[in-house]
Amino acid sequence: MKNRAFTLIELLVVIAIIAILAAILFPVFAQAKEAAKNTACLSNARQVAIASKMYNADYDDTMPIFMAYQDTPAPFTPGHEGVEVWLLPYTKSKEIFKSPLDAGGPITQSTTGKSTYWAAYGSSYRFTKCLHTLVAGYSRSYQGDPGATQSWTVTETAMADPANSRIMRSEMMAFFDRKKGFELPDCSRYGYDCDAPYNYYKQWSNRGGSMIFADGHAKFASGAGQFDNTIVDMEGHKSGDPHPTDGTWYWACD
Repeated sequence: MKNRAFTLIELLVVIAIIAILAAILFPVFAQAKEAAKNTACLSNARQVAIASKMYNADYDDTMPIFMAYQDTPAPFTPGHEGVEVWLLPYTKSKEIFKSPLDAGGPITQSTTGKSTYWAAYGSSYRFTKCLHTLVAGYSRSYQGDPGATQSWTVTETAMADPANSRIMRSEMMAFFDRKKGFELPDCSRYGYDCDAPYNYYKQWSNRGGSMIFADGHAKFASGAGQFDNTIVDMEGHKSGDPHPTDGTWYWACD
């Protein structure tokens, strides 16, 4: 009996079925992969939260000195300074400060040549300025501004609401995308998704980002409302509250 070969139509039908299955399954796989990364990011955030609590216990309840975005010297090399450096003895691993979602950003990649915030500055997570101790004139204490004239000491016991006081967040939150229904023509709400050449935004997650709080817990924020209702200073001002000079307390403290 002669072997019967597939006809062209039969082959095309098989190919079409495979293409349909791929179109259905690939997004499911992508969503599952992102969900796993979101979970790992939140796990890292919790460990940073615990490290912050341990630091406070050793330093009379005082939050570390705020420093951020030092790229020279390189992260975790002699001379590099930042909140992650103060917490490193408690995390025992610099990898804890690296989010698996960290895909860097346009400005970071163009100015430092690094593909992630962690590689560029030592942390995928941004520490809230007003909920960390600030020292006037101290090199790099104020996001790289050694001429800062403000000073304050932050302690957990002095915070109005430690359980809602956001001391850290993922650098990129999904809702920083100004196209997420804010109906704003510019990036004035969060300052990330701006027009070139000042665009800082790159999507890390479709869902949101991690936040950790002064009392040591962490959670994943999936909406701007959750983010804006977190507290960003010792007096209890919320991130989205109006600020007398800076628009909102987000702009004053974040």
